[in-house]
Amino acid sequence: MKKMKKIWQDNFIPYMFLLPWLIGILGLTVYPMFMSLRMSFTDYDFTKPDSAQWIDFGNYIRMFGSLFGITDFTAGSGKIMRVDPYYLKSLSVTFTYVFTSVPLKLIFALLVAVLMNQKLRFVSFYRAVYYIPTLLGGSVAIAVLWRKLFEKEGLINGLLSSIGFTNLPGWITNPKYALGTLVLLTVWQFGSSMIIFLAGLKQIPMDYYEAASVDGASKVQQFFSITIPSLTPVILFNLVMQMISAFQTFTQAYIIGGGKGGVLNSTLFYTLHLYLQGWTYHEMGYACAMAWVLLIIIGSFTAVIFGSSKLWVSYGNGE
Repeated sequence: MKKMKKIWQDNFIPYMFLLPWLIGILGLTVYPMFMSLRMSFTDYDFTKPDSAQWIDFGNYIRMFGSLFGITDFTAGSGKIMRVDPYYLKSLSVTFTYVFTSVPLKLIFALLVAVLMNQKLRFVSFYRAVYYIPTLLGGSVAIAVLWRKLFEKEGLINGLLSSIGFTNLPGWITNPKYALGTLVLLTVWQFGSSMIIFLAGLKQIPMDYYEAASVDGASKVQQFFSITIPSLTPVILFNLVMQMISAFQTFTQAYIIGGGKGGVLNSTLFYTLHLYLQGWTYHEMGYACAMAWVLLIIIGSFTAVIFGSSKLWVSYGNGE
């Protein structure tokens, strides 16, 4: 007992410093997460808090019922509910965006990082310039500017018309190209990944390249046999972070898609659909269920990436 009292006395001040953080994490993260999990099993309209009904897995059936040919069903409370006809579309749009934008962004960031790793004049200036889109790209202002650039009468079509192109589409309003403009906006924000790749490149000993040159290896061979294997831990980090970020994309989709998912829901991202369900249609219980499914999706992909990393990530110590 005396020993425990002494430990408490010795650590009282550190515990007091930790207390604000602990209160914050419990009150602003842990408690809301448990509350949202509870609400995901209810039919809850936050404008009518007394009308909440427990519906078991009704909200989850609304999401995936169409896979089994379900259109209407009776929830746990006896309420007749309709399957969400747009949920799978939002999932499809998001997966397409993630699996397109993340690889393109990482490849482009790596190539620019390799270029910035050379002995070039004004290289520090170029690094700063390439990083600026990362600082600005997630803002509402840039999303509005991007929408203006890619409108049918926007600057992009004006430039293309000046060099002879005709019958140009409205890139934002055409369902075939709308998602592509968002992918392009994401790839443009490659700066943070580039900086991380650049830091990794600085850690590769030049002796490796000198030995490879003596053996007659070309620059391309050195890139694939030395640079890529040495950067696999950095690639792992960037891949996970960019994948999580891509799944959570909201601002650009909301502004560029006009707040409703664009023409024919071509830019109906998962997070946008979640937002509309919760804050526009007041179906907060369903929005909470969607949020938990998104958490499971991101967690599953993250686990798969880390699990498979043993097969392709090398830490330079034989592991």
